[in-house]
Amino acid sequence: MAESSELKLHPVSSSIGYFEPSQELASRVGMDSPAILVMTDLRQQIAITIEPNMSIDWALQRMKSSGVRLLLVVNSDKRVLGVITSMDIQGEKPIKFREALSLRHEEIMVRDIMTPHSELEVTDLSDVMQASVADVVSMLEQVGRRHALVVDQDPHTGKPAIRGIFSASQIEKQLDRVIETIGIARTFAEVESALNS
Repeated sequence: MAESSELKLHPVSSSIGYFEPSQELASRVGMDSPAILVMTDLRQQIAITIEPNMSIDWALQRMKSSGVRLLLVVNSDKRVLGVITSMDIQGEKPIKFREALSLRHEEIMVRDIMTPHSELEVTDLSDVMQASVADVVSMLEQVGRRHALVVDQDPHTGKPAIRGIFSASQIEKQLDRVIETIGIARTFAEVESALNS
């Protein structure tokens, strides 16, 4: 048996933080690198979430403090109701919604401008494992989006669950090049048509 050593407690000398799971994404990748090297893996990184009844200003502040541009919108059971991005909040959606209902900006909630789960599109982890960074960049550019969600089978439930997120901003840092997605955003029907062609 190992020799026991005496454990001692001592006072905390100053304010301290705590460890959180973190994924170390490769600092540099090439277009021919495996796609998985640019995916934020939610088994290694905590998903940044928000509830649907929070204000969009609070959502934007949460994004800024967390260093992300997409939040999963979840209910109290941690079921994904949709997503909201910084572009949703800072674009035309809130203006149109506010004008249509004669609301003040601070009255606009996440649920009012998020993309609901019924309109989400995802790619499968099994396909990601066969893909390259170039494939991810091509997908984002074709559909005109800055993010893509990746699903995998949840081993606890046996059902599909969001496993990862591709972020154009993160990939740009890793590639050291710009991904051209702005200005070609499409309707979901157009995206589906582009993916099926």
